[in-house]
Amino acid sequence: MADTINKDIAEKFKDILGPMDPARDREVREILITARVGMLLRASFFGNLATRLKLVNADEWCATAATDGRNFYYNSKFIKMLRPKEVEFLFGHEVLHCVYDHFGRRGDRDAQLFNVACDYCVNSDLKKHKVGEFITTVPCLYDDKYVDWASEEVYDDLFANAETIDIDDLVSRMLDQHLDGKQGDDDGDEGEDGKSGPSKYTKEEREKIKDEIKEAMLSASQASDPGNIPVGVKRIVAQLTEPKMNWRDLLRMQMQSTIKNDYTFSKMHRKGWHTDAVLPGMNYDEYVDIFCALDMSGSIQDSQGKDFLSEVKGIAEEYGQFRMHIACFDTKVYNMQVFTSDNLDEIDEYELKGGGGTDFDAVFNFLKEEGIEPKRLVMFTDGYPWDSWGDENYCDTVFIIHGDKNPNPPFGTWALYEDDS
Repeated sequence: MADTINKDIAEKFKDILGPMDPARDREVREILITARVGMLLRASFFGNLATRLKLVNADEWCATAATDGRNFYYNSKFIKMLRPKEVEFLFGHEVLHCVYDHFGRRGDRDAQLFNVACDYCVNSDLKKHKVGEFITTVPCLYDDKYVDWASEEVYDDLFANAETIDIDDLVSRMLDQHLDGKQGDDDGDEGEDGKSGPSKYTKEEREKIKDEIKEAMLSASQASDPGNIPVGVKRIVAQLTEPKMNWRDLLRMQMQSTIKNDYTFSKMHRKGWHTDAVLPGMNYDEYVDIFCALDMSGSIQDSQGKDFLSEVKGIAEEYGQFRMHIACFDTKVYNMQVFTSDNLDEIDEYELKGGGGTDFDAVFNFLKEEGIEPKRLVMFTDGYPWDSWGDENYCDTVFIIHGDKNPNPPFGTWALYEDDS
């Protein structure tokens, strides 16, 4: 059966590249325009973003569809293969590639595998929110397990199971052609008509396109029903609109807030001096009590972990008394040590351990088993737990997050880790 399907698909794509047929292109552009109008009525967030993309025929070089953030490149023969509602799904697919900045998030990851991960995420969002009709006319990647996952999480899962999956098969089932805006030399705009290839952009132009997408996304989200906006998009919107706090400032503020204060009659309150009432004064006991858990699952570099510990040490030195538990974790907790004013200098020699997966529950289970109830739990992490974020009711938690640029912790306080902050 699979061989029959593959032969059918191969036959559909036979001789799909070639010169543009003006008559066919006019017909296809009507199909595309109609699809965008339908999206505006039924999925306004996606429709608003789809209408900002310029329609560019790419019959000569693109077998399916593609986007660079400004243009919607399409093969007219491919569009004619699809049912009208499938065209809406295709527009949504390209829109989310723009919104999620799949052009710039790959980093050092394997390009093909990351592109597969991005398609899984985009298609699951579109299917969940009923954008158009899930494409079955041609292969389209989908797996229930990846609903609401970030692309990096899907990539890690695929990478971990690379020996048991057929990567070439997954790549062949991708819906579109992925561009990163860096194709060709940054020395001109050859290809803007879509005939010889996608447009070329300078670094400055690529940054401008990102800003344009952000502005369009914010505008579209404000004009749309929140229930029809994917979780990943909501994270990005929150990241763009909510005030940002420097992670060092957040860490300092949180450590200071653990100082234990109490009332004492050894210091009388000034308001009681001229009355018959005897009021207690405040006894400030500068005693910082925190537990720092460093996610060393493999994504955090030792230099980042050391930078974090150096900041913790610098803040602790400002107080007369403190107790800090330091530990590393992946799926287990390692090398838990206690630092006070007596041995604070030893924190410079603290050994970072780990390298496995990321299990936040391991930290909370460890605290409970050891009977440790810190005033603050500070977790330095990439923000990609494989399961839950932990027990929100156990203690006040602060997340310093360096991996996911659009995190959405379900509880606690958080800030993004920036190397140059």
